[in-house]
Amino acid sequence: MINNVSGIILWTDNLPRLSEFYTDTLGLTPHSIKSNYVVYSWSLGEETFKFSIGKHPEVSGISGDPYRIMINFNVDDIHTEIERLKSKNVEIIRNPEKEKWGGIVASFFDPDKNIIQLLQHPTS
Repeated sequence: MINNVSGIILWTDNLPRLSEFYTDTLGLTPHSIKSNYVVYSWSLGEETFKFSIGKHPEVSGISGDPYRIMINFNVDDIHTEIERLKSKNVEIIRNPEKEKWGGIVASFFDPDKNIIQLLQHPTS
């Protein structure tokens, strides 16, 4: 029986480029850095969630099907965050829009053309 999700790994052929994007452009703080692997982590109560990027010999080029999977990151102020990303020339593919469930969603590409979504959850 599966109890929860412990992490996600994005594989790339250009780890320095992807690491620079997630660390410098998005502002994530690495938990662990190795020559072929970078781990970012968040404590969620007693659990830890890991988002990792790594160099993989079977991966080359940009994502061939970027709509297959989307990674969601929570933010407190989605409009400010999207404007910050635009100022860094990040390719925004969906400006912030309110959803029926009350939250706001925006999407953009990372350098490998993976789609990343920002979520701002309703305050009440």
